[in-house]
Amino acid sequence: MTETTANKILLVEDNQINRDMLVRRLTRAGHAVICAGDGEEALQKMRAEQPALVLLDMNLPIKDGWTTCKEARADTSISHQAIIALTAHAMENDRQTALDIGCDDYATKPIDFPDLLAKIAKFISA
Repeated sequence: MTETTANKILLVEDNQINRDMLVRRLTRAGHAVICAGDGEEALQKMRAEQPALVLLDMNLPIKDGWTTCKEARADTSISHQAIIALTAHAMENDRQTALDIGCDDYATKPIDFPDLLAKIAKFISA
């Protein structure tokens, strides 16, 4: 297994505006950010880049975040990577579903950035 980079985050987001905003803010907070625009690309980058943490939008083209998370958890080369679900789905059962499929935490959109940084800090340090 390849070692993860301590502050490397894979941001999986198909919305360019959301992606650009989060990349800027995460970079300013001291994280190295790589991006993917869909679930299939996310799995490829999880294997190749070995990020410490994945911020995973659940509503993605090609392969949604729910399926991507399940496949990541079934792949022993990447199953150790922490995953925080990012979603506009704010119902309690959506949070529980994300946790049940293997996400380590859950954040709703619009993103509360200080809250997201606190969640990230539980898994990695900048």
